[in-house]
Amino acid sequence: MHLITLLEAVSVLVGLGAAAVVPSSHVLHEKRGRRHPRLTKRAPGDSILPMRIGLRHNAEAMAKAEEWLMDVSHPSSPNFGKHWSQDQVINSFRPSDASVEVVTGWLVNAGIARTRITHTDNKLWLAFDATVQEAEELLKTEYYHDGEHDDDDDNDKVVVGSNAYYLPAHVQEHVDYVTPGVKSTTIDLKRLRRRRAAKRDTTKRDTVEGVSHRRSKNTQPRLIENVDEVLSRDRNDLSNCDSLITPACLQALYDYSPPSPHAKVSPKNSLGIFEEGDYYDQPDLDLFFTAYTPSIANGTHPKLDSIDGGVAPLAGFYGGESGLDFTIAYPIIFPQTITLYQTDDQYYAYYTGSQGIFNTFLDALDGSYCNYTAFGETGDSDIDPQYPDTASPADEDPYLGQLQCGVYEPTNIISISYGVYEQDLPYSYQERQCNEYLKLALQGVTIVIASGDTGVGGYNYGTYGDGAYYGCLGDDDAVFTPSEACSCPWVTNVGATEVFPGHTVFEPESAVLVQENRLNGNYSSSGGFSNIFPIPAYQKKAVQHFFDTANPPYPYYYNGNWQNATNGGVYNRNGHGIPDVSANGWNYPGWYDGSFGTSGGTSMSAPIFASLLNRIVEERIKVGKGPLGFVNPTLYENPQVLNDITNGTNPGCGTEGFHAAKGWDPVTGLGTPNYPKMLELWLSLP
Repeated sequence: MHLITLLEAVSVLVGLGAAAVVPSSHVLHEKRGRRHPRLTKRAPGDSILPMRIGLRHNAEAMAKAEEWLMDVSHPSSPNFGKHWSQDQVINSFRPSDASVEVVTGWLVNAGIARTRITHTDNKLWLAFDATVQEAEELLKTEYYHDGEHDDDDDNDKVVVGSNAYYLPAHVQEHVDYVTPGVKSTTIDLKRLRRRRAAKRDTTKRDTVEGVSHRRSKNTQPRLIENVDEVLSRDRNDLSNCDSLITPACLQALYDYSPPSPHAKVSPKNSLGIFEEGDYYDQPDLDLFFTAYTPSIANGTHPKLDSIDGGVAPLAGFYGGESGLDFTIAYPIIFPQTITLYQTDDQYYAYYTGSQGIFNTFLDALDGSYCNYTAFGETGDSDIDPQYPDTASPADEDPYLGQLQCGVYEPTNIISISYGVYEQDLPYSYQERQCNEYLKLALQGVTIVIASGDTGVGGYNYGTYGDGAYYGCLGDDDAVFTPSEACSCPWVTNVGATEVFPGHTVFEPESAVLVQENRLNGNYSSSGGFSNIFPIPAYQKKAVQHFFDTANPPYPYYYNGNWQNATNGGVYNRNGHGIPDVSANGWNYPGWYDGSFGTSGGTSMSAPIFASLLNRIVEERIKVGKGPLGFVNPTLYENPQVLNDITNGTNPGCGTEGFHAAKGWDPVTGLGTPNYPKMLELWLSLP
């Protein structure tokens, strides 16, 4: 047995690089499938590495997390609304004291003085600096970097990592991740420098609009030819709501009136809106205010919470997404304010895009998330933006500060109109992120996310243009593809409806379906069943009712196992159902770089629903009550406060998709808001 272990260890050492023969007391913790192609130069032994040991997450806390959230979120709970403080959340999810002691003891015995070790504020990491020689001996590995000898360049960074590393057997169960390790780290190495090319890859700039549009959930604006005639109409006229959904149309649909522009509002109830790679244009906002909401003064704009170099507005740039979000929200909530979470510098957010999404945003709201370990993921991933930004040319104004961690307090309600699809990101990446949404919900934060605009499928040819025609899963491009991050059960995801031509705002809406020759296919409300997350307890009854009364005609599979479905299954029968609710998502007027047109998408639907929730929080504050937190359990227990949508489909993957039905359905969820009923319900709760 000892001989086999030793031979295996030597094999790894020869194939992937390590410092010495691994003793039998150690076990392999992580290794690459093959050597990193760029990490080819040995790191000098006296170079300093910022070592970080991610402690394995608290298994007991993970098992109880849903129960904790339901305790403060379910309307029948005696603890409804008794949200946790951030310190309570951090202390509850931190690794066990035993893990801290075992790992610290190993380090001290290996020669790392206790005074050199810091237990980070978020309780999830042990941090210390070590020479390369010390780290290699500690982890039985070798470190490599991708730099070049260049003593004249003192500012650039090198990527340092190993191809495999080992831990003592008694320590392994307490450690999730070590960095630098298989997960590389960008650092300065003494005497070693790497020169980055200062010339931008112009092919990326050529495709930038595709990157930005694919991540947001809005349709491209359609310019209107008869501008003068449309703008001459009475802004309160409801006779044309089937072709132009104005703020007055939304008020009639969901039975609310705009607040008085002189109303006194709470300074602690700003509506949060996330943006990335898209920038609002103040002249466009002013044109909208003048035409449709003259009680909102020109120059009204969101408060900017800049995250990792995010800037807005940005001269020379205008965004259909940002403009839509703000022209939707302001007429519903003003004089309540809006907080803009503009995320990532221009290089990562606009010019190149990063495959990852939302992590830097969540870092800024919760400092503990920056180094949080869960589901095999510690801290931000290699697919996320890396700060300081040394990849961007200087003329693109890169953000050269450190990654921002815990710099902003989250607003009570946050609206997000961005996302991709589950197959676009590692499952562990999404699971870790979803757990963070749960932690925010425990603290009373409501996250509202657009479900997407592609029915049961994805974008034509995939999110990044390298997939099959329908953007669906499987060799035959036929398996339905759930969107993310709305697949997480701890957020409220919003589908889209519309007023069909010839109908009025006083008739039931239908699921949106726009059949046009569009680059990304027909527009319909994304919905279906997650391949990652199971049906949460609060949703089981509603989903089962849908299967019992409107059973879809398609074969299915279980547990997200679409790769091995032998019956041609196209959706996950026991996955979390998407969306939860819906709101209008078509034909909203706006200005785009000075041109008048209409837009839509679930990007329109999400801020409608979020804005109405923000108004409910305001009313609760007036009577001495707190924020809503996670609203889904209350909505699923009280579907009567929503307008049930029973007409429409969400086609994709060469099918009609699912059909809207009585009760919850994977097209429009529980339905659209009935503001008076929603307000009455939440005012009746503690």
